[in-house]
Amino acid sequence: MSMRLSLGHIDVYDDRVAKFAHQLGLTGVQFHTPNLLPGDDGHWSMSELRAMRERCDRDGLRIDGVENVPLAHFWKVQRGLPGRDEQIDNYRKTIANLAAVDVRMLGYNFLPSFVWRTNMLDRGRGDSMVTSFDLADIDKGNALEGYRLAPSEPFTEFITAEQMWANHKYFLDAVLPVAEEHGVRLALHPDDPPVDAPLGGAARIFISPASLLRAREQAGNSPSWGLNFCLGTVSEMAGEESVNEVIDTLGAAGAIFYVHFRDVQGTVPAFKECFLGEGNYNPARVIRRLQSVGFDGFIIDDHVPAMVGDPDTWMDISPEAYCSRGRAHAIGYLQGVFNALGIE
Repeated sequence: MSMRLSLGHIDVYDDRVAKFAHQLGLTGVQFHTPNLLPGDDGHWSMSELRAMRERCDRDGLRIDGVENVPLAHFWKVQRGLPGRDEQIDNYRKTIANLAAVDVRMLGYNFLPSFVWRTNMLDRGRGDSMVTSFDLADIDKGNALEGYRLAPSEPFTEFITAEQMWANHKYFLDAVLPVAEEHGVRLALHPDDPPVDAPLGGAARIFISPASLLRAREQAGNSPSWGLNFCLGTVSEMAGEESVNEVIDTLGAAGAIFYVHFRDVQGTVPAFKECFLGEGNYNPARVIRRLQSVGFDGFIIDDHVPAMVGDPDTWMDISPEAYCSRGRAHAIGYLQGVFNALGIE
């Protein structure tokens, strides 16, 4: 398939979300630890995946991918703790079951202390509500604490960068053969924020274009491993310069599988999320560059500012909050860029 837009990062799916997709003119959806997949047995079962597939088929929507299994399925893998082999076995079952219902994209992150923000109620253009991060304020803790994918189990000791790299390699060695066998692609999300200072109980390792290339080397350049290219996170590194570097290396190698399209103002150690078009990079230039290296995956909206009348579009995962003005603006903006560039 060619480069395309999909309605993404859906946590709670219902008729309202399906109608929202159709009203925006989209035919594909991408899920984020969705309510349709409780995974009570430690993995996503065939029955619940089939039910999700059939539900979307009835709604006339293609499933472009799913990302982030429930935290309970994966936290020991990330931390390298006893019990990780059982979680890895279950992850392999999830991969096989996804393939059986013809869902071929599974995103993952390797963030034991999860995404960090220091302010969830910052203000952006026109007094919109956005999130921000400032390394100088990390002593106050993570403003995302309590979010459903943030860690609930305490860290018994700090996990070093060397240990994190080893944990990631252990995971890839165990699951990539199964992904290759079943034709499922695994997509890594870079560490957000991409700082080398420790946040929480673990080092962050996927914090630069070079580290993302190293991850591909760990995967043995497998065609089943690639990047969930979160533009916002990579923009947090060094703005459009780092974005271009990832496109020119991993993108040119066919290792960008899909894109989270958002941006920020500023780079680490301090940045603030924003509307598309007012951040560190030029969205049209980025899409044109992706096209130039042959990217043929899907692009989704990601974190969006909360506009007038919108609930908190980050912490509130309800369909009411999801189907927001901020999200409609982001999709409409990208559709306009696609049309201007002549992308069908």
